[in-house]
Amino acid sequence: TINTPLAPSAFSPGLHTHTPSYRDRKRERKRKKKTRKNGESVARTWCSEAQAIQVVVFEFENFCGKKVELSAECKNVIEKGCEKVGSIIVESGPWVAFERQAFGGEQFVLEKGEYPRWSTWTNSQTNNYLLSLRPLKVDSADHKLHLFENPGFAGRKMEIVDDDVPSLWVHGFQDRVASIKATNGAWVGYMFPGYRGRQYIFEHGDYKHWNDWGASTPQIQSVRRVRDMQWHKRGCFIAPTPTPTPTPAPNPTPPAPPNATGTS
Repeated sequence: TINTPLAPSAFSPGLHTHTPSYRDRKRERKRKKKTRKNGESVARTWCSEAQAIQVVVFEFENFCGKKVELSAECKNVIEKGCEKVGSIIVESGPWVAFERQAFGGEQFVLEKGEYPRWSTWTNSQTNNYLLSLRPLKVDSADHKLHLFENPGFAGRKMEIVDDDVPSLWVHGFQDRVASIKATNGAWVGYMFPGYRGRQYIFEHGDYKHWNDWGASTPQIQSVRRVRDMQWHKRGCFIAPTPTPTPTPAPNPTPPAPPNATGTS
């Protein structure tokens, strides 16, 4: 709600000495009601405009060059007049971007935040194309994922619940993941440990074969949850800060010897 200062009226102290009449009080109530409505309508208009712009793509790095604002899926940014994408601002997410038109090729997760250059949304460095984007659906605050060693949900199984796993090797699953069930939430898998390499998006559903998530080999070595502002305050993944090694306390300084007192 926008607070609008009121104009001087019969209720303003020091302006009038007589008691306001019933007609004056009625007129004042109508004016205040109208002022509140106008303020609320302005606030609603501002909020709707802010929510309409969810991702902004720029032609060059550091948010320079031609700018394209998107509030829905875009199958080809070139049709929007942007020949290439050098930087991105996600105002409300998450989104998933693709290497090719019509949501094909390599995938890139874009959570809420700023991406001033290519290396901030991927570290695979296999190309420098980004031609289509769409919103990524996060259906729940809970996250559950089942990984299977073989296609068709067969072989060894690993269940991940509300957690990020920077290395499947640590849990003895090695790197072969041939089928996946995403029971809750949205996830992103990476080819290498530490959330590195090509990214693969897992929205709610069943993936019977690695081709279903756009991979050419059944290799995934780390997975994490995709965050959304609806469920997570920051709306993005924050890498945990390593616990610093405590430094030993310095040796205490020995007390100074007492001053000798002379005799007179």
